[in-house]
Amino acid sequence: MKTDRPLGWKTLLVMSAMTVALAGCNDVLESVDNKAEYPLPKKLVNKMKAHDQRVRAPVMMRIFKQEGMLEVWKAKGNGRYALVKEYEICKWSGVLGPKFKEGDRQAPEGFYDIRPHQMNPKSSYYLSFNMGFPNRFDRSHGRTGSNLMVHGACSSAGCYSMTDEQVLEIYAFAREAFRGGQQAFQVQAYPFRMTAENMAAHRDSEHYEFWKMIKVGYDHFELTKRPPKVDVCDRQYMFNQVTEPGEEFRANAACPPSQTPHSLQLAYASYSKKYEREYAEAVKEAVKKENKAKRKAITAPAIAAPAQSTPLPAVTTAQQSPRVLTAPAVAATAPVPVPTPSTDDASTASINAPVQQEKTKKSWWKVWNR
Repeated sequence: MKTDRPLGWKTLLVMSAMTVALAGCNDVLESVDNKAEYPLPKKLVNKMKAHDQRVRAPVMMRIFKQEGMLEVWKAKGNGRYALVKEYEICKWSGVLGPKFKEGDRQAPEGFYDIRPHQMNPKSSYYLSFNMGFPNRFDRSHGRTGSNLMVHGACSSAGCYSMTDEQVLEIYAFAREAFRGGQQAFQVQAYPFRMTAENMAAHRDSEHYEFWKMIKVGYDHFELTKRPPKVDVCDRQYMFNQVTEPGEEFRANAACPPSQTPHSLQLAYASYSKKYEREYAEAVKEAVKKENKAKRKAITAPAIAAPAQSTPLPAVTTAQQSPRVLTAPAVAATAPVPVPTPSTDDASTASINAPVQQEKTKKSWWKVWNR
């Protein structure tokens, strides 16, 4: 329906704001003549300087599927890393769990090294870098897949997809780190933040043992704020292990004698004890919630059962006829034949049995006392 009613000032204000916002986004992208050389915004540069982080300091990234977040971490002057910025992942495909084979549309989970040759400044998805799937661990399990990326364009088929504006900055972080001398940066891809609560909630998953394994690397980073040294042996991830000279890790071979540095051993032992207490409490809470949900599921049908056991009869077309309804009502209450009702009585016939019974009795009494 057409109307000549003018738009309200509030509507016009909102539309104007939206137009300006969209124009601003377009201006950012259109003004980038060489997107692969897009400089990091001054605001981010100043933030890093304030936290003792050089623009070209080493970088590391963490990805969390469930929370839909990508984190960028930069090294400080003391070698420890600090979070610089979080980005909301635009899209990722599949479900929680690792990637197994080409075409399963699963975004990978695990530890991946990104080197300069994996950066793609001419990506058809604006900008991108290849995660390097399958890595040594994946190959040891016969997992297949290719072209698993972090890229722009907000479209995913096994990748982690960002908006074009986001990937401009993420790409720039990596580019500057390489120019600063970093030979490879680590991407840690997790199903979720590996807290006691999340692990307890997913304790029945088929991927739980895999998640417990990669959680060791997660924990080591939480303790040291340094990317863990990652090796693979006996088809398992190994973190921050030191071997004897001449020994080395082979993905499909037995693990060589190795140990965790003593200081990290002590810190991790204390960390693990605290985690186990928290995990036990989280499991208790999870079981309570699960039992409560089960009770609701059991009691809900029981409440509805009485109504289902005595259903009201469906009213058919035949039952809607006054002749069919009134005849049984009279036969059920009258011990002797009832005289044909008068014209006046016929006009009062209805499906209300008690009213008709009362009128029938009164009529019979009049006949008997004549």
